[in-house]
Amino acid sequence: MEYYFILVEPSVPGNIGAAARAIKIMGFRHLWLIKPCNHLNQEAIKMAHGSGDILKDARIFNSLKQALNDIDFIVGTSAKKRTAHEEYVNCSELPQIIANKGRTIKSTGFVFGREESGLTNDELKECDIVTHIPMISDYPSVNLAQAVMIYTYILSGLILRKEDKKKDFRNEEGFKELKRRIKIILVDVGIDKNPTLHDRIMERLILLNEDDIHLLYSFTNKYQEKYRD
Repeated sequence: MEYYFILVEPSVPGNIGAAARAIKIMGFRHLWLIKPCNHLNQEAIKMAHGSGDILKDARIFNSLKQALNDIDFIVGTSAKKRTAHEEYVNCSELPQIIANKGRTIKSTGFVFGREESGLTNDELKECDIVTHIPMISDYPSVNLAQAVMIYTYILSGLILRKEDKKKDFRNEEGFKELKRRIKIILVDVGIDKNPTLHDRIMERLILLNEDDIHLLYSFTNKYQEKYRD
């Protein structure tokens, strides 16, 4: 499993450097940046403090959609509830949700928004699930680098797990392909014309575990054989 920490339009070099440090000390490797400020200036390098390799190797993208194109499972973050999703999951639940997907996903991306405004509704809609950091006080909220530190700490246990090497599912049998198939079925039966019901079905789909995913995959195989072949 590969994990990617994606910062959308970060405007403070020090936050990028501190995020790189958090990523490295918690055992992760990948920092991706969407239209960042100068992420290699002295402030960023200073805050990275021993994590210059993460900073230097950060991939730069022109759009979030471009960055997410090949990622199997996408986790959005938000400090407050938005209209893009009905369910907002406590970030502490993420390790179990991801572990439950088993071998049906091979990559997970964690998307963090701008320092001042976070992610837009359209950007959150690109995410499979939206999570938040529970806080006693609504203000002040944690800043970007602090949020990355909290998430990397919570998620660090995932990289300590021993992955099961007994069976490796093909990409076309994975979670991303299942989502594509379910969306086709929802269009076929007209549920796409009811955005509320469509979005709720897709949100609940995100919480399935590995056994459920393979069971539902068998259903989509039968559906395709009868109605689409």
